[in-house]
Formats: sequence, C-alpha cells, structure tokens
Amino acid sequence: MKFEGASILSVSQFERADIDTIFHVANHMEPYAQRQKRTRVLEGAILGNMFFEASTRTRISFGSAFNLLGGDVRETVGFESSALAKGESLHDTARVLSGFSDIICMRHPEPDSVADFAKSSRVPVINGGDGSNEHPSQALLDLYTIEKELKGLGRKIDGLRIAMIGDLRHGRTVHSLSKLLMLFNNISVQLVSPKDLAMPKNIVEDMRSKGLSVIESEKIESSISHVDIVYSTRIQEERFTSKDEADLYRGKFRLNQAIYTAHCEPNTVIMHPLPRDSREEANELDIDLDGNPSLAIFRQTDNGLLVRMALFAMTLDVVHLVEKNSSDVPWHNLR
Repeated sequence: MKFEGASILSVSQFERADIDTIFHVANHMEPYAQRQKRTRVLEGAILGNMFFEASTRTRISFGSAFNLLGGDVRETVGFESSALAKGESLHDTARVLSGFSDIICMRHPEPDSVADFAKSSRVPVINGGDGSNEHPSQALLDLYTIEKELKGLGRKIDGLRIAMIGDLRHGRTVHSLSKLLMLFNNISVQLVSPKDLAMPKNIVEDMRSKGLSVIESEKIESSISHVDIVYSTRIQEERFTSKDEADLYRGKFRLNQAIYTAHCEPNTVIMHPLPRDSREEANELDIDLDGNPSLAIFRQTDNGLLVRMALFAMTLDVVHLVEKNSSDVPWHNLR
C-alpha cells in the first residue's frame, strides 16, 4: 500500500511486503525510543489523540511515539469531554478536529466508527480500536513481537504455532492478529475459548481458506502443549450486557507457572495485549509468571512504541528525514 497520507483503519489494507517495510522502519526507531538519540522530524506537527473508550497503553503509547518524533499531542478523552456529548455527529467532529491536527488517532466503542470518521477527516486517521472490530496497530506490534521472539529462538513467523486463549468473540486484538497471520505460510492456530466466546466464524473460515490449520477447543492444557506462542486475552467485560454475564466466563482459562511447566514446551513465549485482569476471580496470567523469561507482555508494550513511531513516520512521509533531524540526548547520556 501507499502509506503517505493514508489512514490506517484495518489490517486488511496490508500485504506481506507492507509488514516487512513497517518492521524495517520500526527497527530503526529503537535508538530514539530508548532515548539514545532524539529527532525533531515532526516538530510543529500535531497529533489529535481522540479516545472515547478507556485506554492507558494505547493512548499514551501513541502520544509518546509522536513526542519522540518531535511532534505535539492534543488529547480528547471520553464522550463527556467532547462535543459528541452535545449531539455532534462524527462527520462534524472529523471536519473540525482534522483542521486542528496533522494526523488523528481515534478509539471508539462502535465497530466501523473510526472508518466513518476517517471519511470526513481532512488528515490521516489511525484506528486505535473500534469496538470489538479491529485494532490494527496492536496486531502489528503483536506480530513484530512474535518475529523478534522467534528470531531469538532461531525461527521465523512462517511455520508459527500459536494458541489464542480467552474471549475470542469480542477481542479485537485477536481478530486483527488472525487476519495478519493469513499473510504467512504454514501457520497453525489453536483457538481456546468457551463456545459462546468463540472466534467469529467468518474469521475462522477466512483463515482456513488461506491455508491455516485451525483447531477450536475448550481445553487449555492440551491446546498449549505444542505451540511457539501462547496468546492470552482477558474477558472483555465492557462488551457484555452486565458484569454478571461476564463473570460467567471470568477465570476459566488461567495460566500460571505450574500449568506452563506441565504443559508447554521449553521457551514457549507468553503474550497478552494488556491490561491483564489480575483480580483474584480472573487472574488470567498469574503473577508467578513474572519471573519467567518467556513472558513477553512488557516487551510487547515496548515494541508498540517502535511500531507506532514507524506508522507516524511512514504516514507523514518523513522516514528519510528522521536521521537528518537527529541529535544526541544530553540528559540520557549523562546518567
């Protein structure tokens, strides 16, 4: 795809060559993300960060990524603090706020809402999550993490064996990641969930039509025994009609060190899009896994910064100028 000036709304926009390009650019962002160097390539540019649904990592990661490229960030958080609470349409909001920004990142609880917003925006829009539909930047950082973790083990994404566990019906991260995996070869996927929270049938059918081996199960132990990646997700409480309904499924697929040791192959990588639900009744990834070197959840968040920096640089067509606008970071080098 042509990234310059493009909105990033769905992983369906990407071909495999696009993924390789994004990851190549992300690799070159590492010294800036680690504060070894700084760049002012986006000095004077403004990111409109519009989050109408709760977010910590994604919102701050996008803002930090833009800041690290030298740009400024303006935030709108929650419906109550926006004109949408007064009845303004997404069309009008897009027309107005795109006049104040050079690029917009948006999260909204309704599926396809970000794409509708982008139709009226005068600047590129990046989908930060639209309901239970998609989360393209999360899927990209997940795949980037998978590539890096497997490379350390002498493997590639082609031939990947992965188990996706939890709320696969509402989990937009696994929806987007599943679509990206269709670009690769010899992929085996274990889908582990209660039947009522199973991966949408159309996604399962699409994976199989692309040649992926897909097995659906309700048993975690047998499903994680022969995989490279265990990708756990939380019960998406906000997608249910009530907390009581969500509680029916909470804590059904817990992973702790004892289960990992008993059933996983050595060096099986543990991933989670975060936040992980650490409440006693859920505890989907036990804290006793925190000392496990194969727990990659915090490496995922670090990688998210690199991928989002890459998306900004590519969309605003400044990749070739990043190094030219770079310098040392005095405070970092003095520590």
